Amino acid sequence: MKRVITPILALALLTIALVAIPLRPADAQAGLVSSIYTRMQRNQQSLKTLSADISMDKYNSQIRDSDKFYGTVKYIPVGGKSAFVRVEWNKPQHEILAVANGAYVFYRPRLGQAIYGATNSIKSTKDNGVLALLNLSTAQLQARFGEPQDLSKETLWGGVSTDHFKVVPKGAASYNYIEVWIDDSGMPVQTKMVEKNNDSTTVRLTNVVKNQTIDKGIFDLKLDASVKKVKG
Repeated sequence: MKRVITPILALALLTIALVAIPLRPADAQAGLVSSIYTRMQRNQQSLKTLSADISMDKYNSQIRDSDKFYGTVKYIPVGGKSAFVRVEWNKPQHEILAVANGAYVFYRPRLGQAIYGATNSIKSTKDNGVLALLNLSTAQLQARFGEPQDLSKETLWGGVSTDHFKVVPKGAASYNYIEVWIDDSGMPVQTKMVEKNNDSTTVRLTNVVKNQTIDKGIFDLKLDASVKKVKG
């Protein structure tokens, strides 16, 4: 189960940034906050599909070292709790996570193994505060966070100009806060979760392509009969 948590954690942070953290109209004030809100709303409303390169950095504060993952992501928002998502990691190992209609398949070709189950069945003492957000509606997700804090301009590597802010969960959670970086089009291109022990997970999108046709068949993994299927 631990191997499933890492790729689905990346998915959770991506989903939160895309559908959960647009500033609510009541929060929008003059200046930077209003500008960010308008751009995020327009991006969310116009986004039909998303293709991008994805990287994830899981930082361990105790040993001051990181595990790094690189791959691609395909995303089709559906509404409510539903979405079609495919994350294909190419480094350090080839692995594919496909999510559709509240169910996931995590395929590990090197082991000839596929772990499958419902997204609401995934549990981790360390990460489930974030993973649980996958199974909430957009309205429920937005209600989980307080006002945006520490708004600033920041340029990410690659020369991407962004607006940066953080949100703190309301009530008890397994993490301290989530940071989000928004590009000029309103797309969340980086998300970072900081845990209570100062470990962190950062997910970055690059080479983003919006609203090109994506065949929904790629979210239904056609696995050979020889692949061992394990219930997650």
